[in-house]
Amino acid sequence: MKTSTLAGAALASLPFIAGAAGLGHAQEPAKDKAKVFLSMSYIGNDWQAEATNMIKAMAASPDVASRIDLDVQVAGANAQKQIQQINAMVQAGAKAILVYPISPTALNQVVKNACSKGVMVIAYDAQITEPCAYNVSMDQEEAGRVTAEWLVKVLGGKGNIVAVTGVPGTSVDTLRTKAAKEVFAKSPGIKIVAEAPGMWSQAVARTELSKILATQSWDRIDGLWMQVGCFTADQMQLESGIAEDKLKPCAGEGSNGGRVQMLPKGTPVEGANGAYKPMAAPRISYASPPYSGAYALRLVVDKLSGKDVPLKTVLPLPIVTNDTVKLCKTGTWQEMSEGCNVFQPAVVSNPGWFASIFSAGTPEVGLKAALSAEPEKLR
Repeated sequence: MKTSTLAGAALASLPFIAGAAGLGHAQEPAKDKAKVFLSMSYIGNDWQAEATNMIKAMAASPDVASRIDLDVQVAGANAQKQIQQINAMVQAGAKAILVYPISPTALNQVVKNACSKGVMVIAYDAQITEPCAYNVSMDQEEAGRVTAEWLVKVLGGKGNIVAVTGVPGTSVDTLRTKAAKEVFAKSPGIKIVAEAPGMWSQAVARTELSKILATQSWDRIDGLWMQVGCFTADQMQLESGIAEDKLKPCAGEGSNGGRVQMLPKGTPVEGANGAYKPMAAPRISYASPPYSGAYALRLVVDKLSGKDVPLKTVLPLPIVTNDTVKLCKTGTWQEMSEGCNVFQPAVVSNPGWFASIFSAGTPEVGLKAALSAEPEKLR
């Protein structure tokens, strides 16, 4: 199976992108657009909304819009409905189908059927195990392992921790949680005293933590491992009277609110209030890049244009710590390319919004894309 990392794939696609930038001078004759569908599963969180915005922005960028028509459909957290949806897309003449799969295996037969009819099926973030499917994702096991190792180190190898996981059944949640628990199992002093599915949602994380705190008190919890929810956990601690310099270390959280909390106290930011402010919260922050779907759509266009596309693309794991968190002043694509990784609260009002949006391979999508589905203007 052919595999590429994002760095290699980005370099391979740059000439194509550069050529697209010059189409304003001499348009090619109009051609029939390819039908491309997006099949989404669970959508009840900020990440899914943001990723969809970035896909729509990529589809609206001039080069891509001239080649495809994108139809977005939602199946919900129901594998059978997603199977029916994909079958209908194939029958409707799809040339390619982007998928956020609810399960890594449940869609295999319908995907195999689509491939047999010449339809490109490409999954983003979560994976499909059918060999003919294309996959674009980061290494989810690495994410679980690295964040768990950080928490064990910060706690000195002992302590009670709370684990808030993701959407059950998805490859993302399964791989992250499995890897993290393997790390915790190697440290006998680490004990998971409570665990709950957080559905990658700040609101659900609050609900589940509230249930946990009905039987566990903050003074019995030494740290947290949360796929999403560190921002909310800090907010709840502050509400309970815990001082900013006593916040529990939290591993996880790629949200903008969480990263603002990581900034050193006194960092000048615009629009910060309450818990959405710099407080040097002890944390390691990561997230599946919300641009993964947009990158997958770029690969679809490359494939439809006759280019060689790898079956598996591994995106880099975006890790941010208190030592590497860096505030974006304006949030331009150029500034992000120079390493900033958290945005002004005045610009990103939703603290649950995910901040890891930069990719050198997708210059068509940036801050406007993630916020409002608007593509960048390429020069």
